[in-house]
Amino acid sequence: MGLDGLPDYVRRGLDVLLVGINPGLRSAELGHHFAGVNNRFWELLRDADITPHRLSYEEDCRLPDFGVGLTNIVGRPTRTSSELKREDYDRGRLLLADKIRRFQPKVVAFVGVTVYREFKRGEEKLPSRLRCGLQEDEREGASLFVVPNPSGRNAHYTYDEMLTYWKQLARFVKK
Repeated sequence: MGLDGLPDYVRRGLDVLLVGINPGLRSAELGHHFAGVNNRFWELLRDADITPHRLSYEEDCRLPDFGVGLTNIVGRPTRTSSELKREDYDRGRLLLADKIRRFQPKVVAFVGVTVYREFKRGEEKLPSRLRCGLQEDEREGASLFVVPNPSGRNAHYTYDEMLTYWKQLARFVKK
């Protein structure tokens, strides 16, 4: 179970563990991941061929059936991630590292550069501008990958640009 009641969908043998920042208020209210009205997460999973058909947020518990796990670095729901505190990330970083160690996914994919930056904070000097795609390091034998955040609030990428990175993830996982 994730913090504050939103469940993690993590088990051993996953191809990829997707890591979000934290639940939005709508997701927390409905009890499902990526339930935001304008969130393109479920569409990207299908269009990138990570899932064989489009799932709804109500089917988030089915992701492990497709080799995909789901968790957040911070369990506390907020309206926006800017409301998170340093302590939230500090605690979440330790919990996430433990999940990676215990469940040993092949790939850990961070859903947005912010969550990757917060996971890596304090380990080393990160470039000021992080990029999406396969990262140069790994954790506990798992490759690290960053895909664009599919939130409707993310105006940095068009859908097609996001899909390019999600397809790269799918191809990498299937290798």
